Amino acid sequence: MSTLGIGIVGLPNVGKSTLFNAITRAGALAANYPFATIEPNVGRVSVPDERLAALSRVFTKGDRVPPIIPTFVEFVDIAGLVKGASQGEGLGNQFLANIRETDAIAHVVRCFDDGNVIHVANRVDPIDDIETINTELILADMAGLEKRLQGLTKKAKGGDKDAREQADLAEAILKVLGEDKPARAGSYDARIPKDFGLITIKPVIYVANVGESELLEDNEYVRLVREYAARENAQVVKISAQIEGELAEMPEDEAAEFLKELGVQESGLDQLVHVGYRTLGLMTFITSGEKEVRAWTIRQGEKAPEAAGEIHSDLERGFIRAEVIEWDKMVEAGGWAAAKSKGWVRTEGKDYVMKDGDIMNVLHNM
Repeated sequence: MSTLGIGIVGLPNVGKSTLFNAITRAGALAANYPFATIEPNVGRVSVPDERLAALSRVFTKGDRVPPIIPTFVEFVDIAGLVKGASQGEGLGNQFLANIRETDAIAHVVRCFDDGNVIHVANRVDPIDDIETINTELILADMAGLEKRLQGLTKKAKGGDKDAREQADLAEAILKVLGEDKPARAGSYDARIPKDFGLITIKPVIYVANVGESELLEDNEYVRLVREYAARENAQVVKISAQIEGELAEMPEDEAAEFLKELGVQESGLDQLVHVGYRTLGLMTFITSGEKEVRAWTIRQGEKAPEAAGEIHSDLERGFIRAEVIEWDKMVEAGGWAAAKSKGWVRTEGKDYVMKDGDIMNVLHNM
């Protein structure tokens, strides 16, 4: 599986680039005016996973500490969007092209009052902000799909059965979009082809950006965003981009202490990554030993040979069976030999469905 890509979107001056800077330390330009981010900025960040450190300690031999190789999430900070973007206003065309390449959308919404930070509409109204962007994405999908439907209809008239089925699907999607709803709100008889290029089929995580004194208790803006998200079964992550910026500059132990003082268990990055994983139906399995401790991302429901294929395609083709143990059992046992002596290592075949936190050793023919 390629690295998970989450596109960070939102109206100008809602905190997009500030958030991106904080969670990637990539230094994207953040300024108090629209379009501070002209080209999409991409930053890869490791997925926080305390299990890896625990396993690294298990396989440490003397001074030899196995390196930890986490899995990654790619954050893409995409240029600010304004009303009319679907017709090319502002940086709309560039924005729409970039967002099509991501797996999910983190929609940053301004949920704080600050007279020193200009709002593009000169007011703070998170629901209007959300609907402005959603409308532009729906209009962009409609324009692209209508154009595609013309070609499909022409092929269908020539007797192309596949084109007829795709044309029917396109019409069903257009009906949903015509009701001012995202494509993901519909129920369809067929799987939507990737080359339809739909943006509104992607899952959305609403990121409510609040002031640093509003992390613990929801303000009225956040409550409105949660109500809106609930209607479309979307997740909400509440963060303070300002606090994330401070955390990014601290050593890990100081950052943990700072979060504790704030009464917060997870940083905004941790929340966004974990919610992103759940939203996309992803999970992690692990390979571990004295050489390295490494995390791998797979989709929920994948079987052992498919997981082996993430390590190397040859392992999937030559898969015979796998040795599997839960990560916490490995920590308790203190290593492979002890775990096997306790009978905690299972032998699983091709039909085994992987679980989050499984440690797997693949037995194969090369």
